[in-house]
Amino acid sequence: MILFIEQLLNGLQLGITLFLMSAGLTLVFGIMQVINLAHGSFYMIGAYVGATVTVFTGSFVLGVMAALAAAGITGMAVEILVLRQLYDRDHLDQVLATFGLIFFFNEMTRIIWGKQPLFMDMPVWLKGSIELLPGLVYPIYRLAVIVVGMSVALLLWYLFSRTRLGMQIRAGASNRDMIGALGVNIKLLYTLVFGLGTLLAGLAGVMAGPIFAVESGMGESILILTFVVIVIGGIGSVRGAVVGALMVGLVDTLGRAFLPSLFRTFLSSSYADSVGASLASMSIYILMAAVLIWKPRGLFPSYN
Repeated sequence: MILFIEQLLNGLQLGITLFLMSAGLTLVFGIMQVINLAHGSFYMIGAYVGATVTVFTGSFVLGVMAALAAAGITGMAVEILVLRQLYDRDHLDQVLATFGLIFFFNEMTRIIWGKQPLFMDMPVWLKGSIELLPGLVYPIYRLAVIVVGMSVALLLWYLFSRTRLGMQIRAGASNRDMIGALGVNIKLLYTLVFGLGTLLAGLAGVMAGPIFAVESGMGESILILTFVVIVIGGIGSVRGAVVGALMVGLVDTLGRAFLPSLFRTFLSSSYADSVGASLASMSIYILMAAVLIWKPRGLFPSYN
């Protein structure tokens, strides 16, 4: 039972990280109708800049702030210089352009930081573990990631539901020409939306830095999971991003933790481990297929 609860928390932590990635990506696609394959690159930029500033200053907080600034500013620059030229073109041009950006950012990180991975230490005040239940000891840092992700979800809900900027963003998603005719600077609005999306990706990257190695190309693997989240939750839906991310995080984590053990009850250990690992890797795609059979446009297809 203790192991199951621990894996549930691990799945929640993975789901929160995927939410930070998918929230930004679903905003960009749902509002701007841009397919951004380079979204994982901003996750990587946040991790690299956060790790570098943390090592240089000794402050994890400064590292997080630098990562957010770097990812957000880089994202806005990409929107102005590249994506703004692609709004009136078809999705294939957007895919090719953003796919090229992946190679650009990967090579740029190798030029600046080299080919060797970086390792980011956890802050002293977040090291160690805490006993949540008798016998259940869980890392403080992973709990902090969960708390930060939930706080961001609440802030996004407030931004889009209770503020004037959120109202303009939702209106721009519905009718870009009309909101422009009402005097809203739609170009600036789109730049801010894209910058917000890349800032969230940078936050996910810097929070993942102390858990995973920071290396060139690290954004591609999580980008695949992010697209699965968006498809499950529904394109353009922040609520869908929350639900989809938690579903994917829990299914992936619990599958990897328990499927091999389940198959050992009636298969040999070596074969059970192989089959269980394979099915665990397939589990999120099976989940996606099941959701699409039930709801072809995802759980929450409209913008929320």
